[in-house]
Amino acid sequence: MSASAALPLVIQGGMGIAVSNWELARSVSSLGQLGVVSGTAVDSVLVRRLQDGDPGGHVRSALEHFPWPAVAAEVMRKYFVEGGKPADKPYALLSMYRGAVNRARHEVTILANFVEVWLAKQEHNNAVGINLLTKVQMPNLASLYGAMLAGVDYVLMGAGIPKEIPGVLDRLAVHEPATMRLDVDGGGPAEYLELDPQMFWEGPPVELRRPKFFPIISQASLGQMLMRKSTGRVDGFIVEGPTAGGHNAPPRGQVVHNERHEPQYTERDLVNMEQMRALGMPFYLAGGAASPESLQEALDGGASGVQVGTLFAYAAESGLAEDLKAEVLQRVIRNEVDVLTDGRASPTGFPFKVVQIETTNSARKQYEARKRVCDLGYLRTAYRRPDGRLDYRCAAEPVDTYVKKGGDVENTVGRKCLCNALMADIGMAQVRDGGELERPIITSGDDVMRLNRFLNDRTSYSARDVVEYLLDGVVVPERASVGEAQARVMTGAAVD
Repeated sequence: MSASAALPLVIQGGMGIAVSNWELARSVSSLGQLGVVSGTAVDSVLVRRLQDGDPGGHVRSALEHFPWPAVAAEVMRKYFVEGGKPADKPYALLSMYRGAVNRARHEVTILANFVEVWLAKQEHNNAVGINLLTKVQMPNLASLYGAMLAGVDYVLMGAGIPKEIPGVLDRLAVHEPATMRLDVDGGGPAEYLELDPQMFWEGPPVELRRPKFFPIISQASLGQMLMRKSTGRVDGFIVEGPTAGGHNAPPRGQVVHNERHEPQYTERDLVNMEQMRALGMPFYLAGGAASPESLQEALDGGASGVQVGTLFAYAAESGLAEDLKAEVLQRVIRNEVDVLTDGRASPTGFPFKVVQIETTNSARKQYEARKRVCDLGYLRTAYRRPDGRLDYRCAAEPVDTYVKKGGDVENTVGRKCLCNALMADIGMAQVRDGGELERPIITSGDDVMRLNRFLNDRTSYSARDVVEYLLDGVVVPERASVGEAQARVMTGAAVD
């Protein structure tokens, strides 16, 4: 499948931080499906790979192809450690993103996204996508530009309503200044994030191609709104149900919790296939779709295919640390794995899926003993101080700090530092005082509890194994024209 060829049947989920790394995405794309890299916090991933000595030399190979050699050389000078840093030495950190940052900070983010996409696109001629979180606003302009410099073919975005992104892609594709409104708690005048590509070029910029844009939604009504009100073209949708891993949309209507304090979803939260077909756009089902039967059902119902994350998360090529993969797969084989939909874990306020690899009480006590710190800051939100200036806070930062910034102490209860925990998931745990390492928090969809059917007692498998399993026996229906249905939506026909 070339970048301009037919749509894939399977989209590999964009799991962050760097679980969906370049190696996994490259493997999936080389098999003719859509491999997707995660762009979330990939700037910090890049500098930690360099501090670990860049095993295999992959990052250094990509740096040689970056269009601004001086930027690549400076990042190498600052962060590369020959042979890797000592295990007991902390990683050097990038400065945390703010609404306005200097050119050098943007350059690192552009470079990191370029590297991840460039590596994913090697050794085949097929399409590659990138997944970003709408909620992680501040790095997104630079992330998109870096991915586009490497020729990314698809942009997938969820965890919010990304209606400004299509217009951003249009402008970045021709190297024009792009802006996005920054969400700010506390009111006041509108604030905007800005990126002017021309500031990075001394000569004529390279020619770019505008990638396809697939927002991740939970309901057809949101898809209709994005088609009508986005600042540019929407090319399709991924419709994610509440069984998917990572962040989920909150339940619709009044939220009821079970005895484990999990938010309960109802039929209102299920995908309405008729309404999705009425949009007249390609769409993919995500969450609980990791089987050939689910793929066939999706295709027969009018979907273009499925997005699958959990099966790929434990494949050999994924970025998840090998010891964590092994532990979860062993627990799957023994039917000892469980997934908790934690309504409090994420500082974003969105429900977050957490794999229970220890007893709940043990895990809670060990995490509560952690000294709260916020030094990566990707999930911080902007707020307006009484003096009118902008500042930033996170519900997982030290409680006293959060409260001094005007935050409600109740909002800190149960919050976890996902930034540092997800870095630990990929073997890049920060070293704290006394040599303690940040603890991992593994996220997976409910499919991990049904993984035994796929494993057949295997303790390891490849991305190829996943793709072949999903496509086994699947018959692709003839795709109907979508033009008439799309025209109805764009002229205002309602989707209830």
